[in-house]
Amino acid sequence: MGKDYYAILNVSKEASDDELKKAYRKLALKWHPDRHKENKEKAEREFKDISEAYEALSDKQKRQIYDQYGEEGLKGGMPPGGGAGGGFPGGGGATYSFTSGGPGGGFAGFNPSNPEDIFSQLFGSGLGGLSGMGGMGGMGSRGRSSQFMDVDDVMGGGGGGGRGGGLSSRRPQEITRPLACTLDEIYKGCSKKLKVTRRVRGTNGTITSSEKVLQVDIKPGWKAGTKIRFAKEGDNLGNGAQDIVFVLEEKPHTMFKRDGDDLKVDLNLTLDEALCGFKKPVQLLNGKTIQVSNANTIIKPSQISRMPNYGMPVSKQAGRFGALVITYKVQFPSSLTLSQKEKIHEALTE
Repeated sequence: MGKDYYAILNVSKEASDDELKKAYRKLALKWHPDRHKENKEKAEREFKDISEAYEALSDKQKRQIYDQYGEEGLKGGMPPGGGAGGGFPGGGGATYSFTSGGPGGGFAGFNPSNPEDIFSQLFGSGLGGLSGMGGMGGMGSRGRSSQFMDVDDVMGGGGGGGRGGGLSSRRPQEITRPLACTLDEIYKGCSKKLKVTRRVRGTNGTITSSEKVLQVDIKPGWKAGTKIRFAKEGDNLGNGAQDIVFVLEEKPHTMFKRDGDDLKVDLNLTLDEALCGFKKPVQLLNGKTIQVSNANTIIKPSQISRMPNYGMPVSKQAGRFGALVITYKVQFPSSLTLSQKEKIHEALTE
């Protein structure tokens, strides 16, 4: 059962925007982790739920989807009325939009923002009695800004930022968003263009918005979980510009399943083919077709064979590929006539 956002904020389902904001402010101050050093884990959990609930309910589209489909529908990208919402890429070539942080972000499937970002947007740097607290540990960025686009491979390390003396001096948080690609796109490599709406707080406290298109270049063979970082391209609401980090996600394929650098595939055989031999075409992700054959041995059910260099590209070693791992699925007949049984028996007992 999904979360009850209204209960988390202790408001009615008819709550106005002002009532939501008032409830959030009260609960966020109450449960901020820096006020609960003796039970920080519980406070972080409560603080995260409060921020998530406010972010969802303070946005009209998200609230409409949540009211109709609940948390699962909201996070799964269920659009109101069955229509397609704005959001993240499902394929190459097009430009997709999202807001880099805070309430009002439009994307396919609700991915809650960093709780500290929500807190900073509503309280700014002037936090009254909380002005001396630091940021939540482990939620900072890597702070690498020497390149416009920076990639954190899943095999590489990436520590969180340290705690500062106060929110106004802590390192800017990062905004993380999923970037879904098909297995074909990851095999060949591709480029995706994403439109970012960036908000900046001026010296007089006013917030202005601007749009920019970021191009994400997916290299052949990258693994799910690879991070692509755009330094200082996110919101700047008083604590420095945020990094935008896209995390590569791999969409399921109808035929292949990835296992590291290998590709796994099931190949169906009749009993006759398993016993007497076969020759079957298999179309690879690069569009080429290979012939998988056997004429000299008997194939047993669930037997596996490996074909080196027909798997995924190895991203860190140009020209190298993993293996194609074939699992044979032998299909037995559902029934046999008496004549067929006699012939099979005769053949097997000669």
